[in-house]
Amino acid sequence: MTIDDRFLARGPRVGIRHFTAADREEFTALARESTGLHRPWLFPPAEDAAYDAYLRRLQEPPREGFLICELADGRIAGYLTINNIVHGAFRCGAIGYGAFAHAAGRGLMGEGLRLVLHHAFGEMGLHRLEVNVQPANERSIALVRRAGFRLEGFSPDFLFIDGAWRDHERWAITAEMVAGDAV
Repeated sequence: MTIDDRFLARGPRVGIRHFTAADREEFTALARESTGLHRPWLFPPAEDAAYDAYLRRLQEPPREGFLICELADGRIAGYLTINNIVHGAFRCGAIGYGAFAHAAGRGLMGEGLRLVLHHAFGEMGLHRLEVNVQPANERSIALVRRAGFRLEGFSPDFLFIDGAWRDHERWAITAEMVAGDAV
């Protein structure tokens, strides 16, 4: 299998694919290199055991994980997970994501996010995706705003991150909002 064979979807510069055990070394090294970019917003697995546990959680039915990789060399630019997936009448999930330092500010996450949206609303059959962002995380808010998410509310003390309950803005997008949108 070539790198391209693993992609679920491709855009002009990135492709999306699932996490594998073989990604552990690259992912954890990139997570360690990107600590300054990620803190205090997120804490991706930076050690082997943490990555292995994360990979196991991504195999559980209510989750789906995607790596966003540069097409030129296959290097991981970032990642996106869909958590708490509910099917039936709800058909919804909550997303989380992170870029790695070498890819930040290059538009790769925006392209990867659009690919995941099309995959989620197409092949996965979801109708709605939500993202919760801390109000001071301007880069993350800009990413979801550019992707077409709408601000739906504010949740005080919503998620326990970095030792405290943090307020979050709730953003959401539905399949109708991205129908026909080019990647």
